[in-house]
Amino acid sequence: MAIVKLASGRQFQVEKNTSLLEAASSSGLKLPYSCRTGRCSSCKAKVLSGITSPLMDETGLTSEERKEGWILTCARSAQSDVELDIEDFGDIVVPVPKTLPCRISLIEQLASDVVKVVLRIPPAENFKFIPGQYIDVIGPGGVRRSYSLANSSFVEKALELYIRKVDGGVMSEYWFNQAKVDDLLRLHGPHGTFWLRDTANIDVFFLATGTGIAPVKSMLESIMYLQPEKKPRSVTILWGGRQPQDFYLDVPSIFGGGNYIPVQSRSHECWTGKTGYIQHVMLDLVSDWDNASVYACGSDVMIHSAKKILTDAGLPAKQFYSDAFVCSASN
Repeated sequence: MAIVKLASGRQFQVEKNTSLLEAASSSGLKLPYSCRTGRCSSCKAKVLSGITSPLMDETGLTSEERKEGWILTCARSAQSDVELDIEDFGDIVVPVPKTLPCRISLIEQLASDVVKVVLRIPPAENFKFIPGQYIDVIGPGGVRRSYSLANSSFVEKALELYIRKVDGGVMSEYWFNQAKVDDLLRLHGPHGTFWLRDTANIDVFFLATGTGIAPVKSMLESIMYLQPEKKPRSVTILWGGRQPQDFYLDVPSIFGGGNYIPVQSRSHECWTGKTGYIQHVMLDLVSDWDNASVYACGSDVMIHSAKKILTDAGLPAKQFYSDAFVCSASN
């Protein structure tokens, strides 16, 4: 039995072949995570001392990060006592994931490759989540896929999802060609640690590509209900797409108090807004890197690029929070 010590001084035990992330959770400690499959980098930690062993491929790490001693806690166990440099959420109350039945109450086409799905849960269920988290939807045949929640509260006993079509995807075939209102499904959640940290007097930047706008919408809605002393100094939303119809939400109507900048990566004769990549556009918007916090959600390519570009420019690495959308290995 190995002992793992965190930068906060808290520690937990790890049994052989148990992931560091799972062992921490079993001990009541909350570490950042998202995909739990070694493909994103949300659970990245630096080994300060000790030896860890791989349980699966850590594709979410670059070769440079591996050389510097970084690991993914979802993909590693401990061979000896280990000391890690990683954020611990301390006394934050995180909802416990559970499995619930749900029915489809709405399917709405938002774009040629995106549908909005609203799931309703039995009235007696008291489902709780933190804005920014995601759920696993368990569909026909037991197929399970992860989707970020786009609403910020559960007052109406409904959960809002934005789902992008994946060519050849099993669940995409269901959502886009078979799903009907009142279909019975199951969900498991909530999951993830992509949520707002301390925002008081901070310049908050949201970076989203594609359906990565879903958790951003959830967090934007939650900001409106913060006490005045806890609100950010400024909020900037950058949403990246390839064509004008990719911007299927009226973001200013959701959060009118922020600076909204849609950014198209490909030139289009009807487009008069910003072009390029959202991380590059952001470079020209920051005047005080030490006071900036970035919340990025979307493709893992965007997230890795944004983190490198922005930290190279002066953003403290610990002020970059992300949730990478990684496709299922089986679609």
